[in-house]
Amino acid sequence: MKISIIGTGYVGLVTGVCLAEKGHQTICIDIDKEKIDRIRRGKSPFFERGLDDLLGKNLGVRFAATTDLGKAILETDVTMIAVGTPFDGQSIDLSFIREVSKNIGTVLRDKPSYHLVVVKSTVVPGTTDEVVLPLLEQYSGKKAGTDFGVGMNPEFLTEGEAIDDFMFPDRIILGGNDEKSIGVLGGIYAGFDNNVERVRTNNKTAELIKYASNALLAVAISFSNEIGNLCAALGGVDVLDVMHGVHLSKYLTVSLPEGGKISPAIQSFLAAGCGFGGSCLPKDVKALIVHGENAGEPMVLLNAVIDINKKQHRKVIDILKRHFPSMRSKRIAILGLSFRPDTSDMRESPSIPIINELLEQGAIVRAYDPVANEEAQLIFRKGEVEFCSSLEEVLHEVDAAVLVTRWKEFEVIPHLLKGMKPQPLFVDGRRQLDKNSFSRYAGIGL
Repeated sequence: MKISIIGTGYVGLVTGVCLAEKGHQTICIDIDKEKIDRIRRGKSPFFERGLDDLLGKNLGVRFAATTDLGKAILETDVTMIAVGTPFDGQSIDLSFIREVSKNIGTVLRDKPSYHLVVVKSTVVPGTTDEVVLPLLEQYSGKKAGTDFGVGMNPEFLTEGEAIDDFMFPDRIILGGNDEKSIGVLGGIYAGFDNNVERVRTNNKTAELIKYASNALLAVAISFSNEIGNLCAALGGVDVLDVMHGVHLSKYLTVSLPEGGKISPAIQSFLAAGCGFGGSCLPKDVKALIVHGENAGEPMVLLNAVIDINKKQHRKVIDILKRHFPSMRSKRIAILGLSFRPDTSDMRESPSIPIINELLEQGAIVRAYDPVANEEAQLIFRKGEVEFCSSLEEVLHEVDAAVLVTRWKEFEVIPHLLKGMKPQPLFVDGRRQLDKNSFSRYAGIGL
């Protein structure tokens, strides 16, 4: 199938490259010429594990990139919308969605054959049918369901694991305004594992499935953080021991008939830490709260989730202040800047408020991340933070080291600290490393 994808962010570029790998002819569209030129050179505009390799493999074979939206739509059977939907505090910003819908509609006016338009961007329930579809009809002069189809196909990609998530999905949600739209959309995934369940539904339900999925993960994280905070307040209890006992529940761990156990991925969200971030969870939960309130349904639980997460980074500061009543001139190493490992994404990362608060209190901050240093330098004023190029450099002669992101590379930290005198305080904001491997250790939920 010939597919055009509008937007070359995490969702758009990953979708385009992965569908090309599955045998489709795909073309990604963006108005940013510099970004398109970079993609044409085989370089992704952002770091995503495995993406550059897959891009290079398919570039010029089944994958292309362009700034020419009209030509791309005219030469393809399906157009996917994967533009950003930022949240401004009151509602999600649909300006990109509206603009793209108008542009697609204008092109469809001159296209004689049936075309399917699919929303992949995360949008609140009702957007596809009440915003996208009417604009497509208005600007094309054609009728949805007759001349073109409209679908909603949410993504469930975890940054850092996006390639595997796309190529080996746990579910495929096929939303559409009619059976023909759903059928064409389903054809895109014909080459995927037949055992993966396809959920055929209307567009509004597909939109809400995406929000409900992200909200559940945010609830799981905040629940774990609240339990961790209670453990720390009570004393004599380690949240790792508590959550290990919780994880063994038959609801969270499956015992196999031949022996052994399987732990589902949800367990990684049922772990205490210094808060969630990224481009999805904070934005989507806040947007769902507002959408619920506008519908006359206050989202009490989700409001609490946001409140817990907003304060969670302070637990790291509180730990440091117990050991250093004054932070002035204390040398603090921040280990990990991105909101999660295997990505350079700094959006809503807990490292940002942690660093800002340390700077306000007069600490000397240096930081290291395997891939996010460059993005972090765009956030902080020049000279505010010393960005280091290795673990050895960032840990040299510091008073304390704070682990914020669970990079696998950080597993060598106990070995690196062992020979240091005096020993810096190690603050584990993710409870990634064994507390018994340190002479001076403090952590969330302990």
